[in-house]
Amino acid sequence: QVHLVESGGGSVQAGGSLTLSCAASGYTTKASTMAWFRQAPGKEREGVAAISTGSNLRTFYANSVEGRFTISQNNANNTLYLRMSALTPEDTAMYYCAAARGLVYASILASAPYSYWGQGTQVTVSS
Repeated sequence: QVHLVESGGGSVQAGGSLTLSCAASGYTTKASTMAWFRQAPGKEREGVAAISTGSNLRTFYANSVEGRFTISQNNANNTLYLRMSALTPEDTAMYYCAAARGLVYASILASAPYSYWGQGTQVTVSS
């Protein structure tokens, strides 16, 4: 059974940084696609960043976070990370880790390809 557990959320002032972690059990991050999503109150869930590790490592970012967020993973401990910097109040949301069954080749920042989801960790950015 796959379990994804996020951690690292919290409150930070605008311009600050946070690093989120997602520990995966029952799932190997090798040859996989994993992603971070977020959902703010009253808004739809948004794909923030994804990482796919097939024959080549590929990363993908939403336009809203490109250049500020970095997704990475550690295959030795099956952990996914999201390094967030230059945070703004618009980044305030619940952040979710997601994992797909195998590799994703299309719509990688959409929710549909992902079968496993964590419970989320809250990120609050104050101005």
